[in-house]
Amino acid sequence: MGSFSENIKIAFQSLFLNKLRSVLTMLGIIIGVGAVVAVMSIGSGAQDSVIASIQGIGSNLIIIIPGSSQEDMGALNQFSTANKESLKLEDVEAIKKYSRHVRGVIPVILSAAPVTYFNKGINASVYASSEDAEKVYNFEIERGKFFSKSDVANSANVACIGPTVSDKLFGDEDPLGKTMKVMGRNFKIIGTIKSKGTNMFGQDQDNAMAVPITTAMNKLYGQKYLSMIIADTETEKDIDIASEEIIRILRKQHGLKGSDKNDFSIQSQTEILEALSTVTNIFTITIGSIAAISLLVGGIGIMNIMLVSVTERTREIGIRKAIGAKNRDILIQFLTESVVLSMSGGIMGIIFAGIIALVLNRYSPIAATISPFSILLAVSFSTFVGLFFGIYPAMRAAGLNPIEALRFE
Repeated sequence: MGSFSENIKIAFQSLFLNKLRSVLTMLGIIIGVGAVVAVMSIGSGAQDSVIASIQGIGSNLIIIIPGSSQEDMGALNQFSTANKESLKLEDVEAIKKYSRHVRGVIPVILSAAPVTYFNKGINASVYASSEDAEKVYNFEIERGKFFSKSDVANSANVACIGPTVSDKLFGDEDPLGKTMKVMGRNFKIIGTIKSKGTNMFGQDQDNAMAVPITTAMNKLYGQKYLSMIIADTETEKDIDIASEEIIRILRKQHGLKGSDKNDFSIQSQTEILEALSTVTNIFTITIGSIAAISLLVGGIGIMNIMLVSVTERTREIGIRKAIGAKNRDILIQFLTESVVLSMSGGIMGIIFAGIIALVLNRYSPIAATISPFSILLAVSFSTFVGLFFGIYPAMRAAGLNPIEALRFE
């Protein structure tokens, strides 16, 4: 009986003896494993991105959006609630006054506006809120300061800008103290916001500016309603109680009776994270299942090629049996060749997935993270495919009659 290392050596010799046939046979495994690993890496990266994006705006958050339908969770994608008018500044004051479990609460208007500085101009996202947004919405000021309670009370024309706005309008020039125009109105820059990167929708969060809520309402948009209200709690366990309090407060504030539907929706940070993670998982499982079909096709290809190999090497099998090789030796040899063929395809598939991940990370907002688990899963799958689809050809080779095998032409 040959040693394990000898079996591996013979398997690779057989593989390299028919290079083109081996590559074509492995193609299904390469595509299948590559697709499975790539999809898992994209799913994992998307999940990490979702978590980072949501946690990046603060912790223990409760998000209140206008409209009664849960499908309005799309409000997180900036402009989807701009036409709904159920939330007002008075609601924020009521929550501040009557909720015992809310630590902080801020009004928010999300929109976009043309911003210019002399002959340079861009379209930037506008985050209009109160002075507490620095803490609740997790705005980190890199230089300068955030706008104050006095700025909000006086509808001051002041702004804090993100790195992208600073780079595009001012380049290497220090923006602090400079005056830019927002929708044709002069705004003094009092602070620069630390980079937040891209959010879960691939949008550049640094191409943004923060202004006082009253300034946006009275001078920019002329509106009295809010895009959303964001509240936070001391601890995660307070979120449910605080949410119930907010519902009671807003229903009373809006004059809703017992059977009336809420004209607002509440989503906690945890619920949003769970919902988005579920979507990501469904996507990963669905595409991964489709990719697994390619593994099945690749396995059938391996079985067919191994059967051809058994036929081509019938005399070799007869000679080996004639000089003392047992059925078990032949079985192990052909099974080893099948596994080596399948695992080689699996390794090439992992490399293929790695290239896809590198390209995505470099040229797209999609973050792809190849985990050790996905590599282990890919190797395990390709080993299983080699064993499962190689067992029948190996048993057929082991069962050949040595005398008839030697007569085979």
